[in-house]
Amino acid sequence: MTLVSIVFIVFLAMGMPVAFAIGISGVCFFLQNSQLPFTMIVQLPISQTQNFAMLAVPLFILAGNLMNASGITHRLMKLSSVLTGHMRGGLAQVSVVLSTLMGGVSGSAIADASMEARILAPDMIKRGYAPGFTANVISWTALITATIPPGVGIILYGTVGEVSIGRLFASGLLVGLLMMIALMFTVWLASIHHGYAAEREHAARPKEVFAAIKESIWSLLFPILLLFGIRSGLFTPSEVGAFACIYALTVGFFYKELSIQKLIKTLGDSVVDVGAIMFIIALSGIFGYGIPYEQIPGKLTQAILGISQNKYAVMGIIVFFLIILGMFIDGSVVILLFTPIFLPLAMQVGIDPVHFGILFCTIITMGNMTPPVGLAMYAVCSVMNISIGRYVKHMWPFISTITVMILILIFFPRLVLFLPNLLFG
Repeated sequence: MTLVSIVFIVFLAMGMPVAFAIGISGVCFFLQNSQLPFTMIVQLPISQTQNFAMLAVPLFILAGNLMNASGITHRLMKLSSVLTGHMRGGLAQVSVVLSTLMGGVSGSAIADASMEARILAPDMIKRGYAPGFTANVISWTALITATIPPGVGIILYGTVGEVSIGRLFASGLLVGLLMMIALMFTVWLASIHHGYAAEREHAARPKEVFAAIKESIWSLLFPILLLFGIRSGLFTPSEVGAFACIYALTVGFFYKELSIQKLIKTLGDSVVDVGAIMFIIALSGIFGYGIPYEQIPGKLTQAILGISQNKYAVMGIIVFFLIILGMFIDGSVVILLFTPIFLPLAMQVGIDPVHFGILFCTIITMGNMTPPVGLAMYAVCSVMNISIGRYVKHMWPFISTITVMILILIFFPRLVLFLPNLLFG
């Protein structure tokens, strides 16, 4: 697999699309091993996409796009403003809460960051927020969106690692809320330092809060209904994805904002999104075949356990690798290729697969917010037309907060597993 890895890295450095880099480098493994039939190069991508559990991925992507098109974004934004407008750094706090609420809608950090950069950033700049600070608030709070169910990365991890998606959803809901509190505190401190004021003098009255919640109730119920459907045994993870699509359609037509024309456009956009990620998944079957064939997980486990058998030391080594991988490779690719490598090692030293999964997906998604290949970072900076240098200048309070958050999650696994254990036993 050494030659395969080198070819993969070289292709990525050349700017080749990720799917082709994965597929072509995977073919090199079969060229090295003449005893393997070449017909497998065709069979593996097909078998990779014929996994019933993998059906959850395109269904949740479609559901997210339908929810986005259902006219709920401005309702969630109004609710966020009502809840946090009286705090220091009011509009920045709105971004934190909006990203949390959008977790049940889009499930994608990049999509959320791009959307908020268009909606919130112009108003924040007009109110005197520094462009670099604004870009970081919008980018880093999108990490919550990817954690609150139904995060696409979490679904991929659960499918590839054969880990309970219901337990992952429950854990992600609690961790996402904790992340929201931590980032709201960070924004509050930064707003005091920079002198950013609140949007309103007094907190909203209960009647106003209730009215805003009432307008957004269907989107707020979405992640809760997903958890209930899985926990009660009504749906498998794949079936709950289909339910999510029907639910999104119902919400869209209930709000009378999902017209036939908008539905057709949403379906077309979803075909593009699903096609891109499923193409990567399909070709990862070629690349991934060599991992168990060469006994990579076992060899890596022996090598790391030869350094230390302490689970926190092992976790530290894995986190180091994940940070490096997340900085250079797209998160979905890392989850597809490295879950079969790192998950067995984590389980061997006694780390719960749900606990590990939330950490895995959080650290990998964090790479979207940092140089050199942070897709959410580039999306926000591109929409706002600011330089990466200005972004990096204001990045450190946010990266420090998330680092502390990750350390807390590592050393207090019961915090991560509290809700899954409460709901699922």
